[in-house]
Amino acid sequence: MAAQFWEVLKGYSTEVIPALAIGFLISGIIHEFVPTKWVERHLGAGGIKPIFYSTVIGTFLPICCWGSLPVALSFYKKGSRLGPILAFLVATPATSVSALIVSYRLLGIQFTVYIFFSVIVMGLLVGILGNFFKFKPKKSKEKICPECGELAECCEHQGDRLDRIRSILTFAFVDMPKEIGLEIILGLLLAAVVTVFIPLGTLIKLYLSGFWAYPFSIIFGLIMYFCSTASVPLVDALLKQGMNIGAGLVLLLIGPITSYGTILVLKKEFGLPILSFYIGSICVLAVILGWLYQVIF
Repeated sequence: MAAQFWEVLKGYSTEVIPALAIGFLISGIIHEFVPTKWVERHLGAGGIKPIFYSTVIGTFLPICCWGSLPVALSFYKKGSRLGPILAFLVATPATSVSALIVSYRLLGIQFTVYIFFSVIVMGLLVGILGNFFKFKPKKSKEKICPECGELAECCEHQGDRLDRIRSILTFAFVDMPKEIGLEIILGLLLAAVVTVFIPLGTLIKLYLSGFWAYPFSIIFGLIMYFCSTASVPLVDALLKQGMNIGAGLVLLLIGPITSYGTILVLKKEFGLPILSFYIGSICVLAVILGWLYQVIF
C-alpha cells in the first residue's frame, strides 16, 4: 500500500507541477503589471458595475482566501458598499489562473469552463443580494502620498526592466509558494491518501455517489480549508472513488472560500447577520450550481 501511495503521489505531482509553474508565472506578471490603484478606483462606487468588476478581477487576482482579506478590508475602509466586498471575497479565493490550469489537466475543459463561470455567477449574486443589507461603509482618514499628493500607495516603484523581471520571478516562485505551497502539498498528499485508502473509497461508493454527497461536500468544505489549486487534485481523487461530479464541484466552490480567517474577520467587522448570509448563500448557490452541472452534463 505504501508503494501504491508513492506511485499515486508521483502521478499527481507530474500532472500538477508543470501547471503550477505556468500559473505562478502568470500570477507574477499580473502582480507586477496590474496596479493596485487601478483596481481600487474601479471598485469604490455604488451600483452593479463595481460588483461585476470586483467579481471578474477577483477571479484573476493571484491571491488566496487569506490574501484577499486585507484587500477587501481596504475597500471597506475606503467607503465601498457591502456588495463589492462580498463579491470580491467569493471570487478571489474560489479560483485562480493556476487552479484553472490544474483543473483543465485533471478534470477537463468542460468542467473548468463551467466552474469559472459558476464563480462569476456566485460572486455577482452574493454581491447583489449583499447590497440589500443595511450597511454603513467605514471611512477612514486616507494617507496622502508625499510624492504626488494623491492617495497612499499610488506611487509604485517601476524600476528598470531587470528589476521588473526580478519582481515577477520573486513573486511567482518565492512569495506564491510561501503563501500556498504547504496547502498544495497537503492537497496532493490527501489526494493520494483518498485514492489509496480503500475503506474511504468504499464509503464514497456506497454513500456519496448520490444525494448524500452534497451534505458531505458542504460540511467538509466548511470544516477544511484548501486553496483553489490544492483542492483540485483532492476532488479529482474523490471523483475517481465514486463521488458524483456535482458534489465535487460544490466542494471546489465552498472549500477555498470559507476559511476560518474569513469567518472570523467577517464576524468582527460586519456582524453575525452578514456572516450568516455570506456562508448560507455560498452553500445554497454552490449546491444549485453543482446539481445543475450534474443534470446538464
